[in-house]
Amino acid sequence: MSGADNPTSGADEAFRLRRATRADAPALIELIVALAQFEKIPAPTAAEQQRLIEHGFGDRPRFEAWLAFWADLPKPVGYAVLLETYSTFRASPTLYLEDLFVSPPYRRRGIGSALLRHCIHLAHERGCERMEWTCLDWNKKAQAVYERIGACHLSEWYLYRLTRDGMEKFLAGSRQNLP
Repeated sequence: MSGADNPTSGADEAFRLRRATRADAPALIELIVALAQFEKIPAPTAAEQQRLIEHGFGDRPRFEAWLAFWADLPKPVGYAVLLETYSTFRASPTLYLEDLFVSPPYRRRGIGSALLRHCIHLAHERGCERMEWTCLDWNKKAQAVYERIGACHLSEWYLYRLTRDGMEKFLAGSRQNLP
């Protein structure tokens, strides 16, 4: 990505951002595994990793990934994963930030801020009325950053999740599951 294309480029900056390609998939997966470890959740299995590659870099990508590289290191040290959703109430797209992660040795160097700024820039450039993401309740540092930039914690909305197992149980059950 040239300086004109990279909103983080500057004479003094030692990192660069660029969109991930299929060739970057192994490095992206390493970072996703590192995020899973940080969040204390199971990392993607081998089958899930293969799906990540297909879903991110196949014929119909379901997400886009952006990578952050430090200095001349060949492997990325951070990443963001984004996808578009749609707001019927705003009649416009919403950019959803699924992941934003920087490897611990490279934190506090402006990389995470640059990734977040880039995502916000993309949302604005694409005509999104809003950008959304979730944050773990124990990640107070991230919460402080989000509030400092003006993001609102939505206390009036509850996040619900139905897992694949839950879907299968529901679909196998009778219609009495619904009111």
